[in-house]
Amino acid sequence: MAFLPDYIGPAAFGVKLPVIQPGDNIENIVYSHLEKCAKDKLLNNNSIVCITESIVARSQNNYVNLDDIANDLSTKLKLKDESHIGVLFPIASRNRFSAILSGIAKAVPNGVVYVQFSKGKDEVGNEIKNHPITKMNYSELYKDIITQEGAVPFIIESDRYNEMYLEYLDGMLVSSIHTRNEDLKKIKKYFRNSITLQDICNESVSGRDGWSEWGLLGSNLSEGKLKLAPRDSEVLAINIQNRVKENLGKDIEVMVYGDGAYKDPSTGIYELADPVVAFGYTPNLEKQRDGVKYKYLTDKYLAQGLDKQEIEEKIKIESKELHEANSIKTGGTTPRPLKDIAGSLADLVSGSSDAGTPLVIINGLYVPK
Repeated sequence: MAFLPDYIGPAAFGVKLPVIQPGDNIENIVYSHLEKCAKDKLLNNNSIVCITESIVARSQNNYVNLDDIANDLSTKLKLKDESHIGVLFPIASRNRFSAILSGIAKAVPNGVVYVQFSKGKDEVGNEIKNHPITKMNYSELYKDIITQEGAVPFIIESDRYNEMYLEYLDGMLVSSIHTRNEDLKKIKKYFRNSITLQDICNESVSGRDGWSEWGLLGSNLSEGKLKLAPRDSEVLAINIQNRVKENLGKDIEVMVYGDGAYKDPSTGIYELADPVVAFGYTPNLEKQRDGVKYKYLTDKYLAQGLDKQEIEEKIKIESKELHEANSIKTGGTTPRPLKDIAGSLADLVSGSSDAGTPLVIINGLYVPK
């Protein structure tokens, strides 16, 4: 396969990998496929190599079961079987939260679980009682999950932090994703014994393989267990970057990505149910993607009477110069970090169906000045 010709702009494509199993050396597997891509001239200087978090976590055997969740929660909030626990602002999701809720209820089988949804919608835009896609009533679903574990459910919808049920609680689990730290700070004004999802299964414990610095954030339901977000993703990204530089002579960027950061205009659902787009990445991806406003400059130079070749040369020169963030020349170019743009693009390319391409390479997106 030949190198993409110079008239092709930014391009992303998926790379097929074998089935990844617990215990696989994910670094070796990814590197071996990057060798193939380099041989076929598909891996270039400044390529962005994107690895989906799912295969990294699976290779680490990063799973926990419901008892793991219940035990960790009971230890950290000092709960007993008959305790009352609050669950503040969970997202409405079967894949993302139902198993977590089962583990929470399992911690208090003779107690009460108070679930406080935010009013109407969760923080990523899911309707609580009439989901636009599944038509699911999550109040009823979560009530049933709690009941199945023997606990008594108490479900409300409210955006307030000082609800009356707080006086009955023994512990509170702040279950929001992106607002968790702010929510924790606010709830602690009324109830001190509170932690977040990031505080559960977030450290190595004897007898348990699964743990992540992200705790239960970014976890997914997996055959009766939870697959956690991968741990130490930045180490993996930097190791692959160094290995490619040393052996293949290419300066690349690497990231371990999760959900893309975009909002579905049809349903109003914000896709980012992971705590971040990138769980780990090489330092250059922290930079913002910048550039000049091609449409604006084209119209400007056309009005000046320049021909096509002159306009292209002018824009080429402008694109190599640094501009203030509020410059009219960059107007309309949203200053987002490369890790968020690349991760969102990779998520769209790889998808979550049967494409079998958990490795995505993006060329032409990162062009250093």
